[in-house]
This record gives sequence, structure tokens and C-alpha cells, in this order.
Amino acid sequence: MVPAALQHIAAMYAGVVAPPLIVGPACGLNARDETFLIAASLLVAGAATLLQTLGVKNLVGNRLPFVNAASSAGIGPMLAIAEQNHGDHRLPSILGAVMIAGAFCLLVGPFFGRLMRFFPHQVIGVVITLIGVTLMPVPVEWARGGSATVPGFNSLSNLGLAAFTLIVIVTMQRFFTGFLKQIALLLGMVIGTLAAIPLGKVDTHSFATAATFAVPTPFRFGTPEFQPAAIVSMIIVMLVLMTESSAGMLAIGEICDRPVDRATITRGLRTDGVATFLGSMFGSCATSAFAQNVGVVSLTRVRSRYVVATAGAVLVALGVFPKLGAAVSLVPMPVLGGAGIVLFGTIAVSGIRSLVKINLDDAPNIVIIAVSLAIGVIPLAAPDVYDAHGHLVTPGIYHDFPSWAQTILGSGISAGALTAVALNLLFHHVGARRRRSPEQAALLQ
Repeated sequence: MVPAALQHIAAMYAGVVAPPLIVGPACGLNARDETFLIAASLLVAGAATLLQTLGVKNLVGNRLPFVNAASSAGIGPMLAIAEQNHGDHRLPSILGAVMIAGAFCLLVGPFFGRLMRFFPHQVIGVVITLIGVTLMPVPVEWARGGSATVPGFNSLSNLGLAAFTLIVIVTMQRFFTGFLKQIALLLGMVIGTLAAIPLGKVDTHSFATAATFAVPTPFRFGTPEFQPAAIVSMIIVMLVLMTESSAGMLAIGEICDRPVDRATITRGLRTDGVATFLGSMFGSCATSAFAQNVGVVSLTRVRSRYVVATAGAVLVALGVFPKLGAAVSLVPMPVLGGAGIVLFGTIAVSGIRSLVKINLDDAPNIVIIAVSLAIGVIPLAAPDVYDAHGHLVTPGIYHDFPSWAQTILGSGISAGALTAVALNLLFHHVGARRRRSPEQAALLQ
């Protein structure tokens, strides 16, 4: 049971710590606070996974080998929220929006099965693809050194270290098998970190000063603040995450030869809502299914929910021992950059995999996907450009828009998702019954 559980930890660990690693610096957190943010993410992931796999009567938990953790899907909107706020208001504004998104999930979850027809593969594929594409500048910035204010930013040594890490991971994926292949991402980060030691790029300060044991406390990062535009953007993310969780439950049900009904999906989504709502109090992001762990179950054929529950218990242990969480801070930014290229590229591939399930010869589908992806990429094509001192050099395309519009449109994920939903309604729902034969309408339904 323990080795099988560790496979799940190995497959998901990098994804769990990615949101706090990205959001923490954007909110101006120091190394110590970022360590607690990572610990909170691990603790909430473990608690949510335990709740999901073991369940509480008929209230919460789908009782499937299902891993829940902080999703990377909310990173883009959270960074946009952080950019629209200043100082100590950044993280509280994010956590307030996440809290409301969790409450929204609890409210809508029981009825979500009826809403899934508005989120077909066209919409989900576009959103997941944009998550990977719009996040790609993040690992590129890591590969350069993390920030223009850091000595040696964009140096050949940083870029070479990132390239070395990427090559190691790709090589392991090609020649390793089984468990070693599954943990290639972590092994690549370990090897990259070891290679960075002679270069003097490993900072041990935060690891040395981290407490051995400390339970994350609620509202450590301030009282949540509630901003309408930020809440709207996170609710959009929550809708996407609910769709992903529902799809993950259906997939796990097929793998485990256990049909998943609406009641199972409702309990699973209720768990997402509880974990997101309560997790926001500790500093965690919106939680959802981890697709990579669905792949682990499919690959290993180890379908026991108690194995995944054991993985949840390990995550809780990692969350209450900050020293273990601080070990992540030993990994230099260029090494994270090399690994991040693989991680976020894999997310984009997941979106493409969803898109190929539809008929790409159909003109409406082409328009929905093309326009939504284009709208989602606009913030990347014309962003606000700042110099090393934080002064605006070139205003972005949405720079003069109202702040609420900048929060929504400034995130390619939110903008692309809204566009995909609206176009899907226009082409496949508005007046669709009048234009289609009864057979076509039944097929669409």
C-alpha cells in the first residue's frame, strides 16, 4: 500500500506546490511565509483526498481512488487579482475570491449535472489548453532566474541549468520505466539541484530557518477581502474545475468498473466545495481532481481507494512539517523553470487531447476554438511591460480598461473561457432546435 501511495505523491507533488510557488512571490511573500503557503496547500490536499476517498455518510466523498488538491487552473486569475491590488491586500483578495468560489461550488454542485451540457469538450479543451499556454511565461521567467532584480538574471548559467534539467527529465521519460518514469519530474529536479550546488545557486536559508513542526493556522495571511471582479473570475475557474472533477469521476468509475451516478458526482463536488471554502482560510487555492492521478490508477491498475487515502495521509504529514515543505525552496529557480516547461506543457497537451475528441471538420467548432484561443492569448501578446525598477514601460492592451475588466480580460484563461461558453451557446444552443433535425438535437443533448 505504501509504495503504491508514494506513486500518487510522486505524480502530484509538483502540481500541488506549483500554485503557492507562483502566487506567493506575486503577492510579495517572503520565504518563510511562502513555506507556510506550501504547507497549507499540502495539508488541504491531504484532508480533501481523505474526505473524498473515505467519505462521511451520504454527505461528502465519492469513495473512489480520487485525489483532490489545489489546481493550477486558478493561477492565471489569481495573478491578475494580485496585480490589481497592492501590498497586504493581494493575498486576502485572492483568498476571499476563492472562499466565495467554494461556497458557489457547494450551492451549485447538486445541480451541476444539468449544467454540464454547457461545458462540452470544445469549452473544456480550450480552457485547459489556455491554462498551459498562458502559464508558459512563468517557467520561462524561472529559467532566467526568477526576477530581473536577482543577480545573474538571464545569464547563460541559469539558462543552461534549466536546459540541463529539461534534458534530464526528457531522457528519463524516454529510457526509464515503471515507478522511475512516473517520478521523472521529481528526479530531474533533484539532479538539477545537485548540479546547481557547485554553481552556488542553492539557497539553504529558508530550509535552515523553517520550523520542524507547525500546524497551519487560519487567517494567517489576513482577513479575506471580497472584490466583485475577483470573485467573478474565480467562479469561472470553479465552474471549469467542477467540470474537470465530474469528468475525472466518470473516468475513475470506468477504470474501477463502478458506474458513477449523479449522487456520486454531487458528493464529490460537495467535497471540492468544502475543501475550497475551508482551505481558503489557511491559504490554499481552489481544489479539484488531479488528472495525473487518474492516469496513475489507470496505468498501475491499483484501484483501491485506501491506497489513495494513504497518499492523503502522507500529504497531511507533509503539511504539518514545514521543514519538509521548505525542502522545495532548495530547488533553484532555473531548475524549477526546466521542470515547469514540462509541467505546464503537459497541461496544454491535456487540453489538446480533449479537443481532438470533437469533430474538427465542423465549422462552428472551428470558430469556437479559434476565437476563444485567440482571445485567451491576447494578454500574452500585449501585456503591461515594466522595467527592473517596476516602472511601466509599455502599457498592455487592457491597461486603460476598468479594474474589474482588467481582472477578467487580463487573465487569458478567464477571457478564453467566457468566450468559449458564449460561442458554444450561440452556435449550439440559441435557436439550435429550430435549425436541427430531431435526430441531431437528440445527439447534441
